Amino acid sequence: MKMSKYLILGLLVISLTPVWGQSFVVGYTGSEQVVAQATNFTRFNLDFPGGTPGQLVAAIEKATDKPLNVIILDTDAGVQLPPFKLKSVCLPELFQALRAVSLKNEYVPMLNSEGFTSSQLFLTSYEFYTFDRNPGSNSVWYFHVDKPSMLSKPQEKEKICRFYQLAPYLDSGLTVNDITTAIQTGWKMMGITSPPEISFHKETKLLIAVGEPDKLSVIDAALRALEPLRTKPAVDPTTGLPLPKVESNTGH
Repeated sequence: MKMSKYLILGLLVISLTPVWGQSFVVGYTGSEQVVAQATNFTRFNLDFPGGTPGQLVAAIEKATDKPLNVIILDTDAGVQLPPFKLKSVCLPELFQALRAVSLKNEYVPMLNSEGFTSSQLFLTSYEFYTFDRNPGSNSVWYFHVDKPSMLSKPQEKEKICRFYQLAPYLDSGLTVNDITTAIQTGWKMMGITSPPEISFHKETKLLIAVGEPDKLSVIDAALRALEPLRTKPAVDPTTGLPLPKVESNTGH
């Protein structure tokens, strides 16, 4: 019974600890939290009718009769803060409470890679925070809105043109179709839905390819794999004589 009485008494003492002894997380320096002590700040009364972050700063400066160092980006300056009326409050208490009431789940319109709009659910918020390791009345505060903007359609990667001489491979007995089918199979197995464009130029025996460099690398890999075949001509297994060259019927 004595232990339970002491425990209850201890909890009562903790619950009666005055508000001015509290500390608040008000920012980060790298991975470390910035903790502000309420005793480092002046207490004031504030009757705020609601408005922008800039209007709140002006109201705080009027209530404390002191300037407040705050940076507000133009993109965040139009955010509307709720009205409130507080007595004997300090900046860390006020800013922490504002962040708590701003937290909400919100659908944000997004653009996918095809350019179609869809909505995704995000946890949005706004807050005043500082990087000052020992926050006080002279600290610099930053107002930030944590809300993703509409994502724009990803820009297409730059395309390049490459030329591949297929004559040595054709002389070994392969056809243009043999080579291009192997290349297209590679793209398909990689899940590439928009492969480069390829065309065979009959007169010069050039394979012309236009596409993104990383996708064109499949052509390079295919021709390297076929390299042993181009070093020796194809032969008839019965006679052992070189087979006649196969002319491709593929046009431009």
